[in-house]
Parts: sequence; structure tokens; C-alpha cells
Amino acid sequence: MPTIDLTGLAPVPAVARPGADGGALAAAPRRIGLNLAELQHAARLAGDAPLPFEIADAQATDAMQARLGQSPAALDDESFRRAVDALHDPAESLERRGLLADGVLDPGLAGAIGLLAAPRLALDIDITMAGVQAKVWHRQEGGAVASLATVDGIVFELGWFATDAWSGELARVAAVSEEVELGESTVPSYVDLPFELADAAAEASGSGRGDLLPVLVARHGGSVRTRSGPLSDEAAVGVLTALAGEAQGRLRALVADVSGAEVDTVGVVSWTLLANGWRALRPHHEEGVLRLEVRAMAPEDLSLLVAPALGEAIR
Repeated sequence: MPTIDLTGLAPVPAVARPGADGGALAAAPRRIGLNLAELQHAARLAGDAPLPFEIADAQATDAMQARLGQSPAALDDESFRRAVDALHDPAESLERRGLLADGVLDPGLAGAIGLLAAPRLALDIDITMAGVQAKVWHRQEGGAVASLATVDGIVFELGWFATDAWSGELARVAAVSEEVELGESTVPSYVDLPFELADAAAEASGSGRGDLLPVLVARHGGSVRTRSGPLSDEAAVGVLTALAGEAQGRLRALVADVSGAEVDTVGVVSWTLLANGWRALRPHHEEGVLRLEVRAMAPEDLSLLVAPALGEAIR
């Protein structure tokens, strides 16, 4: 991956801390909404700073459609391009909002874009719930973090904040949408089972072959455990059925050190959203057997699981 020097073009955003001039309000995370055109224009003004996502090349897409015809995905791409083409002139809208003056970006905005382009640590989060998928990118260097998030690829939220506010921002990302109805779950707050069984059960349930679950569980008799001990085969089948049937969202977080010439992936966190909230999925080995721990989590726990990977990257 090429190294890009933006130090003279887009400095790390200055982040006030409690006790400094302005008090706690000045230290609060700052967020602004930008559409794609505004974001791309700001990135060009910040020294052609690269953004953490790519837009499909329209000419290549059109050429493929000419050969293969339009697919649902192609129709979505066309709708996306029409929406982007309808956006107002980004320079005018940024000036009107006070984020651009005489061709110079607001220092905070410029700094956030610069940090997105040249960080030390990268945290990418993919989250889906209520039928909506969101992409979130966090980039950290020194005492500051920049964040970028979008649901549709047209409207973005750009933010920046002090590193010590990172845990609160991660909890905000993992907050369950108001569109999701939470209730009771038949999955215990802690379950540990063979990864092979979990994988086979998920495939069977996903293909409509839930009738195979008793057979699969029988092959791993007594290996599905809760804090109270091993479950009976019947209870284990119930847990596996609920794990598949209750799933209504997912979260995946990837931590990487991007400060060098090569990206070094140092940690992955995976969650699934069940009927009563999040569950963390943690593979681990026990006596040479790969197992999967399924543990209840709250949104504010995301930082606790991401922190070890961030710490490893820093070390």
C-alpha cells in the first residue's frame, strides 16, 4: 500500500480536553453531515486525500451491463449514480455551511479528512440490523480519532474526537436501532459449543433442513455447555434452533495497523443480534478442539472486546 504524506496539507484535528478552555463542551465529539460530493470535494482540497472506500467505475459497470444485461445490482448502481448526479455543487454548499472559505477548508474538517487518510490504527465496522447495513470507519493517530459512517453511500457522518472518548463512540455505533424490537431469548447468556457443530447447524438451518439438528447434536453429545454445565441433546437442539431463528442483525469489527507499508490485521470481533440483544462470537481452542463461545453483550462492551486488539497493534 503506498505511503501518502499529508502532513502539510491536512493536520490531525485539534481535540480539546475537559479542563481546557471551553470546558467539557469543547471536548465533546464533533460531527457533521456531508453528502458524497461534499466529502469528495473536501478530500480533493485536502491534498487529494484518499477516502476509506471506493466508488465503482461507471464506465466499467456500463460495459459489463452491455454484455450481460441489467441485474438488480446494476439497477441499484444506476439509481445510486442518478442520486449522486442530482447533488448540488459541493463548493457552494460547503461555503454556505461555513465549512469552506476562500478555497480553504474548516481546520477541523481538513484535519479529520487528513487523519482518515494517514492514521496509525484503522477500525472498520460493518453492522446490519432491521434490514439496513451501515459502514463505519474509525482512524486513530496520537490523541485523536476520526470517524466516517454511511448507510447509503450518499449521506455520510464525519466526526472527530479525543482517543479517550473512543469507547463511548463505539457504544454509539453498536446501539440497537429503534426499528428492532427486543424481547426474550431462548439462548442462554453464555453458551460454549464445538465450532464444527455451530457451523453445520447454521448451514442446515439456513438451507431449511432444521430436521438435521438432532442428528448433528447427537454426534457431539454433551459438548454444548452453559455456565450450569452440559446441556441435554434436546436442550442443545433448542439453543441451535434459536441461534439461527432469532438472528436479526450482525456486527463485524476489523482492527489493523496501517502505519507501515503493509496492512497488519491484528483482530476481528464478530457479534450477532438475537431476540434480546447482542451476542459476541469468540472462537477458541480447548484441548485441540476449535470451539465457539457465545456470550451476551451490551453496546458499551464493544470497546472492551476491541481494546485488546488495539493494544496489540500499539505494541
